[in-house]
Amino acid sequence: MKRSVFFLAVLLCLGRPAEPGATEAKPPEFYLPAAKAGDIEAQIRLADMYFNGSGVPQDYGEARKWYHKAAKQGDAFAQTVLGHIYLDGLGLMINHANSEAIKWYRRAAEQGYPPGQFGFGNMHYNGFGTERSYAKAMIWFSKAAEKGYAKAQANLGYMYENGDGIPKDPGKAAKWYRKAGEQGHLIAQDSLGVMYRKGLGVPRNDTKAAYWFLKAAEQGLADAQISLGTFYFEGLGVPQDYELAAVWFRKAAAQYNAFAQAVLGDMYRDGLGVAQDLAEAAAWYRKAGEQGDAVAQKNLGRMYREGRGVPRNETEAEKWLRKAAEQG
Repeated sequence: MKRSVFFLAVLLCLGRPAEPGATEAKPPEFYLPAAKAGDIEAQIRLADMYFNGSGVPQDYGEARKWYHKAAKQGDAFAQTVLGHIYLDGLGLMINHANSEAIKWYRRAAEQGYPPGQFGFGNMHYNGFGTERSYAKAMIWFSKAAEKGYAKAQANLGYMYENGDGIPKDPGKAAKWYRKAGEQGHLIAQDSLGVMYRKGLGVPRNDTKAAYWFLKAAEQGLADAQISLGTFYFEGLGVPQDYELAAVWFRKAAAQYNAFAQAVLGDMYRDGLGVAQDLAEAAAWYRKAGEQGDAVAQKNLGRMYREGRGVPRNETEAEKWLRKAAEQG
């Protein structure tokens, strides 16, 4: 089972929350006079519209202009989003502008704004716009995490789990993954599931592992869907149920996960949780094989050699068996 942990390098901007009592979106013309007069809230509303393409064509350059005006007046939200825009090079002639990104993240972070602290910590963690410093990343992630910011909590968990600049501490890793997971952070949920499965920082408990895998799987994380499918297939922490295993493997396979596609091939070949269908098995092996899965390549080669689910074809058999052999 492959596990992925993604260190977020950017802030997902969904815009400032709507004004209290607002019942419908207002056109940009409504905010423009106040924005031009220096009203921070109007500037941000206008910037949000251009950033998200809400009521106007999406225009990162125009969004940047209005966020910049608000950021210069000290608004931490605008400063953080501006950091994101410069980090990703949105609307710029260059791919990244890390020196500008870290400048604006710093300003937001120094005001105690958790998303800004998270962004500033990420710049130090990745060495964007500054020398890489796990120690400084830890400081800023900790500040945001203590204020309940889930992304920072997940990143702290990752650092403690992997010993990034600090001694490994599975107990602290599990603690921070739990805090983030309870807020719905899917990577943290999956990571906590892995820790319960392996008994890292917490007592080994397959039932709790399945619980956290389910949380992440329901949010669409392919790795968690594979883990949950495996648990149902093997009866770990849940009653054995091949049909449910197939459901979760299919969800991961639909995201082009080669391992899940190969397992689905096995299940169709053997009639486990699905009606036996050799042609369908071959189709899934092909999908996985085309992505380089050696086991799927070998199985597809054998099916061509034996004429099971596909017409017998020695040329195709040799082709797929060779691809598998080349991977050792």
